[in-house]
Amino acid sequence: MTELTELTAVRLLDGYRKGEWSPVEATRAALERAEAIQPEVNAFVRLTAEEALEQARESQERWRRGEPRGLLDGVPVTVKDILLQRGTPTLRGSRAVDPAGRWDEDAPSVARLREHGAVFIGKTTTPEFGWKGVTDSPLSGITRNPCDPSRTAGGSSGGSAAAVALGAGPLSLGTDGGGSVRIPASFCGIFALKPTYGRVPLYPASAFGTLAHVGPMTRDAADAALLMDVIGHPDSRDWSALTAPAGPYTDALAGGVRGLRVAYSPSLGGQVAVQPAVARAVRRAVERLADLGAYVTETDPDLTDPVEAFHTLWFSGAARVTQHLGPHQRELLDPGLREICARGARYSALDYLAAVDVRMDLGRRMGRFHDTYDLLVTPTMPLTAFEAGAEVPKGSGHRRWTGWTPFTYPFNMTQQPAASVPVGADADGLPIGLQLVAARHRDDLVLRAAHALYGAGVASAGGPTPAGS
Repeated sequence: MTELTELTAVRLLDGYRKGEWSPVEATRAALERAEAIQPEVNAFVRLTAEEALEQARESQERWRRGEPRGLLDGVPVTVKDILLQRGTPTLRGSRAVDPAGRWDEDAPSVARLREHGAVFIGKTTTPEFGWKGVTDSPLSGITRNPCDPSRTAGGSSGGSAAAVALGAGPLSLGTDGGGSVRIPASFCGIFALKPTYGRVPLYPASAFGTLAHVGPMTRDAADAALLMDVIGHPDSRDWSALTAPAGPYTDALAGGVRGLRVAYSPSLGGQVAVQPAVARAVRRAVERLADLGAYVTETDPDLTDPVEAFHTLWFSGAARVTQHLGPHQRELLDPGLREICARGARYSALDYLAAVDVRMDLGRRMGRFHDTYDLLVTPTMPLTAFEAGAEVPKGSGHRRWTGWTPFTYPFNMTQQPAASVPVGADADGLPIGLQLVAARHRDDLVLRAAHALYGAGVASAGGPTPAGS
């Protein structure tokens, strides 16, 4: 019998059309998996089983009548507990948020899922207000890696990554302000896309400003394209949202990589120390791109580490997120978050504008780079997952999470589309990710190239063996 929790959304929908299985069966399977993995992995803030099964029954009736609603009718989905979901508290990983608030509105991406008949099975974990690249919080504790629960799942969308990897719904919505869908995708062995800024509307507006993106976290690139066809449309509540895309992303998948100009940067010009296993796996995948017809050149973008400018923007945003809290509420915060908020509050407007200048110049340089190259390939992460419950790897010398994820946050500053594709594992079985980056508005190229890697068997749709099995 087909294991429904191992199927992609595309395959689930095909089975609904053919009558091979039903939305109720798929939802029950996803909920059972979620409940099974929760004690060890801790991917969920809450599960909404009763509501999900009711949504699945309604979907099943629509399929019975031959009248499915939208592109995702009956597909189990999860939502990071940063995004508003009507009828469910959005606590953002914080004890300072009152769960008794009015939860009567969907974020734009959640609203699009609802319109297309998706089944909401739960809200996934996040660090407090999504502030760091691992997932632990005073509210929900530590989220662990599905391949090895002693390791981190990454963050800040770590709960979503673990849920998708372990079959608790094939689709999840994550957010990414400095790598937050790509980091956990790399650590957990799934696919994730940070779209061009504004492609997926965001409301309420993030205090982290135009660094913050909403993106799909899925089992493969085809599922991500399908999800982008649902969520990648404007919403009047987001003044910075882009107009509708020129056509479906699913239609762009078949283009392949033949003739694409690919720049491969193994370490951003020697600026990043990359673990040997990571370097080998990424190089093998790049060689496969060349076998598939891409013109690959080993070269580096004109990019110096913008970490101080990023910190100015990021820490200022964190200070703004918590500005309204009183002294008692501040005592409830993650100590690391309190620390960066205090630093962020000390920046001046001139400091902030100087960081914006760095950002604009970085965007100019990357724009010129993509005049020559269609895609940039790097490792997603220079390392595999480290110990759970720590912001930085033990003995690394890093002070903050940005120290170990130098490949991700530059592309939040430039607003470019960037994806993480699973391309192997190290000797301990820990996943390794490859990052694909394209010019702004060329999300289609990122998805095309990722889909080609899946088609060539370099990337694999599917997650690790569930923890505890």
